[in-house]
Amino acid sequence: MNLRQLEFFLALAETEHMTKAAKQLQTSQPNVSHAMSTLEQELGVPLFKKNGRNISLTRYGRLFYSYISPSLKEIYKGQKILSDMANPISGEVRFGFIYTVGSVIAPRITQQFLSQKEHRNVHFDFHQGNSNRIVELLKDDLIDVGICSKVKNVPEIQFSVLSREEMVVVVPEDHPLAAEDAIYLERIIRYPVVYYRKQSGLRPYLDEIMADLAIHPRIALELDEDHSVLGFVGHGFGLALMPNIPSISSYPVKKIKILDRLPDRNLYLAIKRNHLHTALVRDFWNFCQNKFVLNEE
Repeated sequence: MNLRQLEFFLALAETEHMTKAAKQLQTSQPNVSHAMSTLEQELGVPLFKKNGRNISLTRYGRLFYSYISPSLKEIYKGQKILSDMANPISGEVRFGFIYTVGSVIAPRITQQFLSQKEHRNVHFDFHQGNSNRIVELLKDDLIDVGICSKVKNVPEIQFSVLSREEMVVVVPEDHPLAAEDAIYLERIIRYPVVYYRKQSGLRPYLDEIMADLAIHPRIALELDEDHSVLGFVGHGFGLALMPNIPSISSYPVKKIKILDRLPDRNLYLAIKRNHLHTALVRDFWNFCQNKFVLNEE
């Protein structure tokens, strides 16, 4: 059994078609057929069965596939890491971030990194989601570096404070509070609130504020991300407490300063601890640490 046989097996298992598999592998159909016959003889079980003009896995084949598929992915990942380590001035950085930093922070970091002469051949693969999604992508090795809220109870992820966000209240333009420029949060009690869902990285922070101020918000609905919140506030579903992001001005809402003293609302740069990162990823992480990070946590 060799790596090429396993690659043939994987392609045939996923295409379920001899000709398609041969084309994908850039080889001939007889080569694929011979490799699979040899592999089946070595294993002593049939891996495939004919299904009309197609081919499908037997129960032995399905079991074998469940082990071979993730194993080959790990092999390919190891090959890529070694290749990137040998050539640290090129390659790919998989960069994930929450939706609201896609307008300013993430582009600025990326542009400044790519503007350095030694990084001109670097490619970025971008991913977006809420904070919990970004952390899951980091844990699953699907991204290298992320920007998100700090998520509790994930010791395998290192968080460094990237920036601090001002929190504001936003209300519809015809709301009773729209005449105010600054308020204490106790004023929101009598009005419905567009809130963030529990899956949002902002939710624990908001819950902490409400608990500290003994405020029990009248939650009208819950959403995942800032632009949806702004859309529903603009259409009169309630007011919202949210970060002071640039895109607020694009919606029919009034932004109001908060007079209460609030705990810091931080955004974090995140990376997986004790992980074999490529030289390029380490270079990008160090660049962000030196240029943008406020302090280590």
